Amino acid sequence: MRIFGISLYVIIALFFAIHAVRSRQNMYWLIILFLFPGLGSLVYFFVIYLPSLRQSRGATAATRAITQFVDPNRAVREARTDFDRAPTVAHRMRLGAALLDAGNAAEALEHYRAAASGPFSSDPALLEGLARAQFANGDALATQETLEKLFDVHPIARRQPVPALLYARALAAVGASGTRAAFETALSCASDAAPRCLFADWLAAQPDEADRKRAQELYAEIVHDAKHWPRHAREHNSEWLHRAQTGLSR
Repeated sequence: MRIFGISLYVIIALFFAIHAVRSRQNMYWLIILFLFPGLGSLVYFFVIYLPSLRQSRGATAATRAITQFVDPNRAVREARTDFDRAPTVAHRMRLGAALLDAGNAAEALEHYRAAASGPFSSDPALLEGLARAQFANGDALATQETLEKLFDVHPIARRQPVPALLYARALAAVGASGTRAAFETALSCASDAAPRCLFADWLAAQPDEADRKRAQELYAEIVHDAKHWPRHAREHNSEWLHRAQTGLSR
């Protein structure tokens, strides 16, 4: 039994030692872990491992999901309180974003429109938020116009994942001729599977057989890549994976 206890301490210390090497911690942690496997592991857990776990993407997403479940209106309530206390443009934008994330697109649009009518009407973050709110309210044409204004004042936004994909979706919704090129741009700066899936959806609806073939290829790429995604990526892209699987089955 004593040997089993010592072995368990060593196994735990080895686990934390591997973590220390992979996360590029100071090498003195290895000395502590191997000289004092029990106490050293306990100290490492609280000083290094637990904080890094809390900061991980998966932990952040889990914390956000729990908060949303326990208190779904917290972000909106806090943003509204700050705006009532100090009705600045920044606080209005924060409230608009919180409302948009909470599904209240109509009120979010009101706040973004009010913010855009002031001296900060060319602010990139404001224009992107306004475009998101317009699209969420079903106004694709206004979304297109807002994003084109954003691209004029802040050209780099044209190659940023969120505005690039939103622009392609807006063009697709109004049937604009630049839709294909916009989706290609969104693909070139993609940070997840959404652009591939949405582009594939658009291609699948086109009359050209070559477009429908490429749609199938894009769906297949998503399904194939999903086999190698870490858990947080699979959770983040679950909607697009499901849509890709459905697209392949058609």
